Amino acid sequence: MCFRQFFFTLGFHSLIFYRISHFLYLKHLLFLARLISQLGRFFTGIEIHPGATIGKRLFIDHGSCVVIGETVTIGDDCIIYHGVTLGGTGKVVDSSFKRHPDIGNNVLIGSGAKILGAIKIGNNSKIGANAVVLNDVPDNATVVGVPAKIIN
Repeated sequence: MCFRQFFFTLGFHSLIFYRISHFLYLKHLLFLARLISQLGRFFTGIEIHPGATIGKRLFIDHGSCVVIGETVTIGDDCIIYHGVTLGGTGKVVDSSFKRHPDIGNNVLIGSGAKILGAIKIGNNSKIGANAVVLNDVPDNATVVGVPAKIIN
């Protein structure tokens, strides 16, 4: 990690806040976990719920206004650009109810994309800028549009 990344990359800072809050969340210190999470949101503009599961080497580039919901899972080596929402749909039954997407490994999510609901985004997929994804995306696919459609 270089000096510049440590001091100036908000995506990196948000992941530090997330890792701390996620640890506390797993220890059932929910108030403290949410407090750390909200501090991270205040300082970075990136909201990551402490209940989300994030793999290794996630890169949030120009991360302003990124939202990652409670039951989201993100695989390894993913890239998320600014304004992305990984959100839920439907009523909240309880916190164990899966209502957010699962993102595979090596997925690129373009600026402003909205991925909503308990859907799966396959490995090595690309989500175009401003796409609204409401259905599963297979491995190695590229999707664009509103609603998102596979283009290859």
